[in-house]
Amino acid sequence: MLTKTEVLDESLFVEIAGELDLKIADKLRTELDRLIDENPGKELILDFSNVNFIDSSGLGVLLGRYKKVYSTGNKIYIKDVQPQVKRVLELSGITRLINVTDLYRGVGGVNND
Repeated sequence: MLTKTEVLDESLFVEIAGELDLKIADKLRTELDRLIDENPGKELILDFSNVNFIDSSGLGVLLGRYKKVYSTGNKIYIKDVQPQVKRVLELSGITRLINVTDLYRGVGGVNND
């Protein structure tokens, strides 16, 4: 589930861990919606470095949060995705909507390497 959240100048950074499946989808949806509502006008950065599985219910949570963030003129990013999860994101088409990137390294920092 959510292991860490941090509000930055223009971003809401959220670390997620474990499996994004039917068992936690509703709770994750509720927690992300609360964070987005409490921090309007911020892009959403989801750290997936500790996510090892995602199913259709997890994809649904991502798609819904994409719509919510995008409707306010902001963007959503997913960073540091494990290969098996990235494959599911690609096959589902989510990567055409949500930027899956390694651009963000660590909370609040951009990788300038």
